[in-house]
Amino acid sequence: MDTLSYKTVSANKATVNKEWVVVDAEGQALGRLSSIVAKLIRGKYKANFTPHVDCGDNVIVINAEKINLTGKKWDSKEYIRHTGYPGGQRSLTASELFTKGPERLVEKAVKGMLPKNKLGADLFRNLRVFAGSEHDLDAQKPKTINLNDLK
Repeated sequence: MDTLSYKTVSANKATVNKEWVVVDAEGQALGRLSSIVAKLIRGKYKANFTPHVDCGDNVIVINAEKINLTGKKWDSKEYIRHTGYPGGQRSLTASELFTKGPERLVEKAVKGMLPKNKLGADLFRNLRVFAGSEHDLDAQKPKTINLNDLK
C-alpha cells in the first residue's frame, strides 16, 4: 500500500482558486445571511479548505437595504463602541445604524463572524456590500449563489 496517496494536501496562496460570487440579501435574516457569507469568505464550502490560508471567495452582497431582523431587534439590539476616553461608551441601535448605511449593518455582522486576527482582517477585505441591486464589479464576472441551496 502506498502511504503517499493518503497525504493531506494543504492549500497555499499559489494553489488556491478564488472566485467572485453574488449573494442577494433581499428578505433574508441578518444573522443567517451573515453566517453563510462568512463561511463563503473563509472558504469553508471548499474541499481544499485550510484554516490558516485565505482560500475563500470574494463575496458581493446586494440589496442590503432589504435585510430582515426578527422580533424587536430593530430597537433592542445595540452596537456598543468606546471612544477611548473615560465615560466614552457610545451605543447605536440597529435601526440607527441602518439609517447611517444599510451596508454597515451587514458588514458589522459578517466581521464579527470572522477570525479576530490578521487573517480575519485580510478575509474581511474580500467582502463588498451594496445597498441596491446594482454593483460596479461586473468586470469580475461574478456568479450568483442561491442561499437556500447552502447549509
